[in-house]
Amino acid sequence: MPKYEHVMIARQDLSNMQAEGLVEHFSKVLAENDGNVLDTEYWGLKTMAYKVNKNRKGHYAFIKSEASASAVQEMERLMRLHEDVMRVMTIKVKTHEEGPSVMMGSKQRHREDKPESTPVDDSKSKSGDE
Repeated sequence: MPKYEHVMIARQDLSNMQAEGLVEHFSKVLAENDGNVLDTEYWGLKTMAYKVNKNRKGHYAFIKSEASASAVQEMERLMRLHEDVMRVMTIKVKTHEEGPSVMMGSKQRHREDKPESTPVDDSKSKSGDE
């Protein structure tokens, strides 16, 4: 079966639970059409680069799936008809990456890349010309 990654943006006035409920709802749509949902991630409420349908923020969600093209088309059709979903993007991939997506792991990686703060010795930087 082909492998897909889906990203969905829901309206900002939804609660976190409602946004996660949308992800579960669309995962069920894939499962009902003989698809297999491998992983879902809720990325949270994020600020967008520009307004979409008069909204500056949106609830982002990510779904990894293995499904037929007809199952994906049906899920996308229902997403586009749903009033709470603002944008949908589906990408066909050759293989799914293991572990959490880049969006989920970015905080952990950022902390690991950040060097420990070291105190600066100001006495060495001052000149003795005074």
